[in-house]
Amino acid sequence: MKAPVRSSDAFAPVKISSAQVADIVTEIRNDIVRGVIAPGAPLGQEALAERFGVSRMPIREAIRHLETMGFVNVESNKRTHVAETSLNDFRDIYDMRLALECVAMRSAMAHLTNAQIDGAERIQQDIAEADPLSFGQLNHAFHMTLYRPCNRPRLLSQVDILFNAADRYLCILKAPPGMRAKSDAEHIELIEACRKRDSAAAEACLRRHIGDAAALFEEQFAE
Repeated sequence: MKAPVRSSDAFAPVKISSAQVADIVTEIRNDIVRGVIAPGAPLGQEALAERFGVSRMPIREAIRHLETMGFVNVESNKRTHVAETSLNDFRDIYDMRLALECVAMRSAMAHLTNAQIDGAERIQQDIAEADPLSFGQLNHAFHMTLYRPCNRPRLLSQVDILFNAADRYLCILKAPPGMRAKSDAEHIELIEACRKRDSAAAEACLRRHIGDAAALFEEQFAE
């Protein structure tokens, strides 16, 4: 497994009602991203409980969240291990992102306000000046600002999970030259389509934005 090229601190914060569980999820997730815990490695509840100085109950909840986010697999016998990374998994994530984010964008278009579009534009201005550490959180915030007005909680929850799953790979894979500039230009194009309430143009831009990124990153699996 390659060393991370982007710090795990670039992830969007974990949003869980229990601060204790959120801290445990964040620390385990970051260890997985940094390669401190290798793909396929077992995660024993007893050892984790001892490490964090807690009972097994918050550990079980943390593992459940990590499984939902795609970082661990729980077998039928309740044994847990770190999920492997693979080209097939990467393709699944991006195929699902492409499908669900287009639905979210299409559903949100009729409900987007000018203030929300202005908010996305301000985030994009921050993205243009952002260092790699800040890019992940800002990019996540940009997209969710445009999708959230769809008011479809289950859909938005799945989109959020896929962002986390994709970010695991984006911490391993290196962005090709010129990709940031291309992404910025596509964000601006998406904002303009939203201002015109042009759902077809927004969806076409989003398909290109996600699809081209997937294709560029996929090339690194052959290296």
